[in-house]
Amino acid sequence: MAQNASDSLSTISPLEDAEELSLRNALLHKIDNLNKPKGSMGRLEQLALQIGLIQKTLSPSLSHPCHLLLGADHGIEHEGVSVSPRCVTWQQMINFTRGGGGVNMFCRQHQFDLQLVDMGVDYDLSAYPAILNRKIAPHGTKNFLYEPAMTEEEMNRCLEVGRELVDGCAGKGCNILSIGEMGIANTSASSIWMHLLENIPLEKCVGAGAGLNDEGIRHKLNVLERSLNHHAISGNDPLLVMQTFGGFEMTAAVGAMLRADELRMIVLVDGFIMSACALMACRLRPSFLKSAIFCHQGDEAGHQLMLQGMGVSGLLNLGLRLGEGTGALCAYPIIQSAVNMINEMNNFDNAKITKYF
Repeated sequence: MAQNASDSLSTISPLEDAEELSLRNALLHKIDNLNKPKGSMGRLEQLALQIGLIQKTLSPSLSHPCHLLLGADHGIEHEGVSVSPRCVTWQQMINFTRGGGGVNMFCRQHQFDLQLVDMGVDYDLSAYPAILNRKIAPHGTKNFLYEPAMTEEEMNRCLEVGRELVDGCAGKGCNILSIGEMGIANTSASSIWMHLLENIPLEKCVGAGAGLNDEGIRHKLNVLERSLNHHAISGNDPLLVMQTFGGFEMTAAVGAMLRADELRMIVLVDGFIMSACALMACRLRPSFLKSAIFCHQGDEAGHQLMLQGMGVSGLLNLGLRLGEGTGALCAYPIIQSAVNMINEMNNFDNAKITKYF
């Protein structure tokens, strides 16, 4: 049975003030009076309502979509937790400058402005001017099996870079942002964030990443269990979790998400890793969920549990596990359809159709 937009969006709408409640009711009235059976446009109605609330308007629009591709290496990669070697990070970053990646293809298809950013790739990328140099440390994060991944100062710099990048997008007229990542072993950091922030058993948070076999997954789980035992911290301090186990690219993504929320941008959230970043963002600012559209539910173990913990669901389930933000980019036409629906469909009165409910 089709669901009314007001019912289906309740899980991502924390307590609203009178102004927001009034706008919600006006949006629902507009959506419910489009010439269609009530609720018949399903998820598009939910999206139109959410986007109208983000932009504080009955006639939302999408302008100058931007995609941030953040690259960095992880010290925990040295423990053999990924099937891919760390050299793939810099090789792919260079490939992106030549337009040859999945992210390039989808950005071209959907006319996203792509910005490549080196947050801490273990390679000198200075010969590639298309890659913005925001390197926090030359070789990536430290190995969190033995020490915190980054210092507090490095964490704060990452957050600030994320904010700076979003300000740059806003200066171009952007009001819809997607974020992707390139960093071998970042599913390990994401699994620990999920475990600590949502209190889900670690074994349910750890999966194959880029393609580990069963033995590789067991080894990865063992390394992450040892890392957690070494640091013995809880999820009650999200900033400490981010500093201890995060990646430079992931932390910058958190900063970008929070800044985009402040600027009332729509934030398109990709798969497992970016969902972990969104989870961190909403632990730091619960209202962030109002700005986030979760675009893809991948096959990584625990992703569905993570989304359920936030009370959200992905728009697509295409079996993608590429990263780079490709799932978010694939979902963009659905976002466009929701906006077109609320702006371009006729209503019962204008169409001279009997309203039968």
